[in-house]
Amino acid sequence: MLQPSLLVKKRLPRRHRLKAESDPHSIVALTLSELARQVDGDIIRGELSHVVDGVASLDEASASEVSFLGNEKYKQQFLETAAGVVIVPRGVEAGPAEGVALIAADNPSYAFGLAVKYFTSAFARKFVPGIHPRAVVDESAKLDPAKVRVHAGAVVMAGAVIGDGSEIGPNAVVGEQVEIGEDCLLLANVSIRERCILGDRVILQPGAVVGSDGYGFEMVDGRHQKIDQIGIVVVEDDVEIGANTTIDRARFGRTVIGKGSKIDNLVQIAHNVQLGEHNLVVSQSGLAGSCRTGQYVTIAAQSGIAGHVTVGDKALLAGRTGVSASIEGGKMYGGAPAQPFAMEQKQKAALRRLPELLKRVKQLEKGGE
Repeated sequence: MLQPSLLVKKRLPRRHRLKAESDPHSIVALTLSELARQVDGDIIRGELSHVVDGVASLDEASASEVSFLGNEKYKQQFLETAAGVVIVPRGVEAGPAEGVALIAADNPSYAFGLAVKYFTSAFARKFVPGIHPRAVVDESAKLDPAKVRVHAGAVVMAGAVIGDGSEIGPNAVVGEQVEIGEDCLLLANVSIRERCILGDRVILQPGAVVGSDGYGFEMVDGRHQKIDQIGIVVVEDDVEIGANTTIDRARFGRTVIGKGSKIDNLVQIAHNVQLGEHNLVVSQSGLAGSCRTGQYVTIAAQSGIAGHVTVGDKALLAGRTGVSASIEGGKMYGGAPAQPFAMEQKQKAALRRLPELLKRVKQLEKGGE
């Protein structure tokens, strides 16, 4: 789990608070009892009337702010915090000084996220439909200007279809005959090449590329000859794709990103990959052509999966794992080539002892001379 300070939206600067307070529709402070309802938690201790108006990390929070304990590594910060309220896992009863209120939740990190969303919603992105005069939208594109937003510099090419509620960011390019579902968000400099398909509620972070050519070449007469990549990419509902991540179109057929999957920044997914539903793919990982993953697979940072292999449902690849052959689901793997994580850790431990073992072997050899 990430360090709390990495998950926190810092307390809003005073100038922004004053602006919000002057707006009759701005977010107001919450009492402890209101906060508990907001995050679906149970009050363990604290005055019901205690008021909070922001969020912060355990080590920086003040008496008017909310924080959370999501990892035992930060227990000392929890014991020393000056936060007004801390959201804790169920079963935690002891804690910091009595002045710190406690709310128990099944998932403190998620509950804290609900608090963050509440306190920052006054400054959140607002959807305002319309086509900017400096956007270029082909006359054959199908979209409703009253229900879609297209920013300056964006290009929507011939035959593209954009669903209601979707937003096309600055300098984004929607290629010919691309289909984009409802309530999608394409941020700045996103590129979606021809004929690719996005489902509903898809988010593409800045610089993401969907539908670039697959890496296909054949050696002919001493030269690398490009192989046409005529397939598409299908991104299913509720997928998020990180900044500068690239997803290649299929050589033929479809590269598929399964619904609910979340892909981090700087990930490479090659042609004809079939990424399963609800996968997590972390930064700097690479999936080679035609590999397949099952449902609920987690691929940690800098891992790689070779082409034409399968990773089973609910497999977990630790950081820098290299999968060169198909592996079963429901297990945690590490190392390269990938093997069960416990075995890989034992081998690492053995390697750390190797210099001492070699030294002892040399001593024994000398004794036998």
